[in-house]
Amino acid sequence: MSLTTQFIAELIRAANEADRLTPFEVKRLINRSIAAIRDMREEIGIPSSNRAKDVVIDLQAAARADSLSAAEIRDTLIDAADVIRTLKILLDGKE
Repeated sequence: MSLTTQFIAELIRAANEADRLTPFEVKRLINRSIAAIRDMREEIGIPSSNRAKDVVIDLQAAARADSLSAAEIRDTLIDAADVIRTLKILLDGKE
């Protein structure tokens, strides 16, 4: 299992336990997601975006919010896992 696949699984597991995560754990997972998405986009050749509808911007906002509900945490982590999975598929297809 690749590190990316392991991280996707970690995000999904955390999303399923969103009510038990500390704010520090949530921020750490979101920040790792942001870094992974940026690195993968760079590797694929997708330029960075400053658009309002960019998932990285949404994740950055979530990482700053200390008062996210368990449902919001779950949704954010699932979104991050989905984007990383999609980028992994694109990277695998590129090889």
